[in-house]
Amino acid sequence: MKISSHTVAGMVGRWQEGPGPAHRRLSDRLRLLVLDGRLCLGAALPGERDLAAALGTSRTTVGTAYRTLVEHGYLTTRSRARATVRLPGGPRPERRAGARAQTLDLSLAAPQAPVEILHAAFASALEQLPRHFERHGYDRYGTGELREAVARWYGRRGLPTPPGHIMITNGAQHALALLARTMLSPRDKVVIDHPTYPHAIKTFLDVRARLLPVAVTPSGWDGAQLCAAASTAHLAYLIPDFHNPTGMSMPTGMRRRLGLACPTVVDETMADLVLDGAAQEPFAVHMPTAISIGSVSKSIWGGLRIGWIRAAPSLLERVVQARPATDLGTPVVEQLATAVLLNEDRTRRPEALCRLREQRDALGQALAAHLPHVRAPQPSGGMTLWATFPEPVASRLAAIAPDHGVTIAAGPRFGIGGAFERNVRLPYALPPDRLALAVRRLARAEAALTRGATGTHTPAPLA
Repeated sequence: MKISSHTVAGMVGRWQEGPGPAHRRLSDRLRLLVLDGRLCLGAALPGERDLAAALGTSRTTVGTAYRTLVEHGYLTTRSRARATVRLPGGPRPERRAGARAQTLDLSLAAPQAPVEILHAAFASALEQLPRHFERHGYDRYGTGELREAVARWYGRRGLPTPPGHIMITNGAQHALALLARTMLSPRDKVVIDHPTYPHAIKTFLDVRARLLPVAVTPSGWDGAQLCAAASTAHLAYLIPDFHNPTGMSMPTGMRRRLGLACPTVVDETMADLVLDGAAQEPFAVHMPTAISIGSVSKSIWGGLRIGWIRAAPSLLERVVQARPATDLGTPVVEQLATAVLLNEDRTRRPEALCRLREQRDALGQALAAHLPHVRAPQPSGGMTLWATFPEPVASRLAAIAPDHGVTIAAGPRFGIGGAFERNVRLPYALPPDRLALAVRRLARAEAALTRGATGTHTPAPLA
């Protein structure tokens, strides 16, 4: 697959910003695009002259950046052919002096499995399983037990919901992908929060939609801008409950006032992770036409791979008709176990929320002690802080952080056009002592960056 110079120029964004030689800034940005999967393996990059013209820089800068990537194993070149994207092979690079034996992952926002309650839920599911043996096991809507349990979950939150308005999926990401393929055509416009969940961005780009980003600022959502963007859009995707990555929650007043002109998908994956104050009412209480997606990946365990869609039966019927192109249903045992967990209200476990609250506070204290110049507002729920550095260093910091024993998710992964180079998402999923150690290592990585260090490691996948 050949990638045009203008496409690459859009992907690298504001690569000119920051200290150091231009060729190094460009090679760092291209390498991170490869590692994040935005430049896919085997893709043919544009020629040096064409990319230089698109970037407004010299051919020497692009050529030097390409050669750096070839030397580190991220590109292959042949005479009279385009440079081709690859990943480094062979043994991993030797650790640098001062590198840690165990890398701490500050990029993954996912809880540890609650072993005892999962074991009990699966034991109960296995007892219920025989009554499903006479069925074929391919239920594109999901089992009745889980659809009823999800409907009751909405009812407890103040949104009465018939089971017929629920469809079970393989996680919230799968739910969004099904909706995107069902509701969108190429070139349709989609309003998104900016920043937002990276896999949502990829989902919409995979169906060739055009993204209309509306900024989520430190003061929150701009209702007027959302309404203006939605007036010409075919779909809106919002994360109003403990927004990923900022952790903010949309105020009740805005939920009541916000009436968008296009179909609106709201992601409620984090809705049960309330750490301070009272839980918000579901978005659909105030916008009855909203399409809600959710899962138990953050409130219980990602390994369950159970999600859902709450929508009008007419839309669910369209989604069901499109579903066989990708899968034929969700595993029965996992559905039965999740139904047990939902019926026992295990998505709001006081001990788990208390632990998460302690971890959030520990991360904030560590940042204040070791990175006092970094601004990271404390959210009232969710699993992440959105840290802002004084300078646009996020991508370069993500590149060298593994050499200092920590992995992070740079801000540009949560936006389009290279935005958010001053930001890093920092989950508080680790125990307090490990969070403190991770921040100390991150501070050392930032100090090394100011001395001109570069990195060669691969970032962890996001969740």
